[in-house]
Amino acid sequence: MSKDLDLVILKKVDTDGCIDTYKLSKELEQDHQLFVGAVKRLQSLGEIISANLEQSERWILTKEGLLMAENGSHEANLFNSIPPETGLLQSEMQNLPLGKNAKIGFSKAMTEGWVRIDKTAEGGPRIFRKVESISDHVNENLVAIQNGQKVEDGKINDLKKRKLITKEIIKSYSVKKGPAFTLTIEKPEADLTTDLLMSGSWKTKTFKDYNFDALGIPPTCGHLHPLLKVRTQYRQIFLEMGFTEMPTNNFVESSFWNFDALFQPQQHPARDAHDTFFLSAPKEAKLQEMPEEYIEKVKTIHSSGGHGSQGYQYDWTIDEAKKNLLRTHTTAVSTRMLYKLAKRERFTPAKYFSIDRVFRNESLDATHLAEFHQIEGVVADRDLSLGHLIGILHEFFRKLGIEKLRFKPAFNPYTEPSMEIFSYHEGLKKWVEIGNSGIFRPEMLLPMGFPKNVSVIAWGLSLERPTMIKYGISNIRDLIGHKIDLEMVQKNPICRLDES
Repeated sequence: MSKDLDLVILKKVDTDGCIDTYKLSKELEQDHQLFVGAVKRLQSLGEIISANLEQSERWILTKEGLLMAENGSHEANLFNSIPPETGLLQSEMQNLPLGKNAKIGFSKAMTEGWVRIDKTAEGGPRIFRKVESISDHVNENLVAIQNGQKVEDGKINDLKKRKLITKEIIKSYSVKKGPAFTLTIEKPEADLTTDLLMSGSWKTKTFKDYNFDALGIPPTCGHLHPLLKVRTQYRQIFLEMGFTEMPTNNFVESSFWNFDALFQPQQHPARDAHDTFFLSAPKEAKLQEMPEEYIEKVKTIHSSGGHGSQGYQYDWTIDEAKKNLLRTHTTAVSTRMLYKLAKRERFTPAKYFSIDRVFRNESLDATHLAEFHQIEGVVADRDLSLGHLIGILHEFFRKLGIEKLRFKPAFNPYTEPSMEIFSYHEGLKKWVEIGNSGIFRPEMLLPMGFPKNVSVIAWGLSLERPTMIKYGISNIRDLIGHKIDLEMVQKNPICRLDES
């Protein structure tokens, strides 16, 4: 149908030279918008036609105006309904076919001088004809406007006041032949394809002009994973509190830095293959990576104690300390940083943080993976106490929007005292564990070379649990791993850690 209309326009332009789309639509008794669409299609084919948009105004009849143009004006119909000799009782006027329009017709007929009313007549006021015949000029003017004829401005104003006509703005195209005018409609090719080149048909084809102003298809871009969005928020909080980020690019760590330097005994269950991923190649770390003097101090504190501690009273071996593993916590990174801090010529307080992956030989379920992220904060200064730790934790979690905190005594091999951190969950209506904390033991710090009055407080929590809560994810395997929905990564909003 659309192609037929395009051809109709082309043939009409070919015979008449110039056409008006609105007039043509009326002539063919079709919707003008179909012709507007046809013109735009023809313009997209090149310079087949030349079309200029033109705007004009005309008066059209309202619904009431159409009624009067067909049946006569209300005043003329009222006049014709009055018997010439006996007249019409005013009370019977509403019973005429005019109905509610009889009152309007009576008023206009009185104004025209066509009727009179005798209020002294027998039976009540009676309406009589005042003239023998009338000319229904309202009907005549409406018919003239309907037929597109010229009507005097004064009469137009009268019809407008009575809301019998309204102005219509017409937008139409004036269409003429273009430089490439043809009666054969062929859509230009958008692309030079392999088929066109091989067949040689490109020689006779027309092609669309290249639009250098077109924006084109937006290139696909990367999206931050929900874990990275939450990580960014945690990182910002640490930076606002004056912490320095530790380098965490060492996934493979020696048992020495991961366990021994933390005063964790070599027979501890966490060092069993059931809990830790040990490497088969390279199986052991090089001794150069572990300072010889520091190794001896760690060995002594483990075997026989020192600095007021009796140690673990066992035979500590370097072979066990050299075993390579996938780090089980980012505290291994903190150990290296604290050792470097202790070796400075003059001790200066420091605040460190890290957020990165750790690995444990866990059984996989909806809330546990063998690979996850740990968030850790460490503060080293003189004479730090449990009160300082509690104060920093309150400030840290306040920035996360967590106000209600409780602390419970716990045991960690390398912190004493140690505390589990609990927060009141408004949704669950109960206290839930959100982290662990403590003060690093002297058996860990003094072999490094720290002064006796230097304390180190630390705390840690996971990244996955708050991310799952924030994004409403119930199964951790939907957050990490091969089952993850990439569309979820693209569509999830940024993370804002607030009280809501």
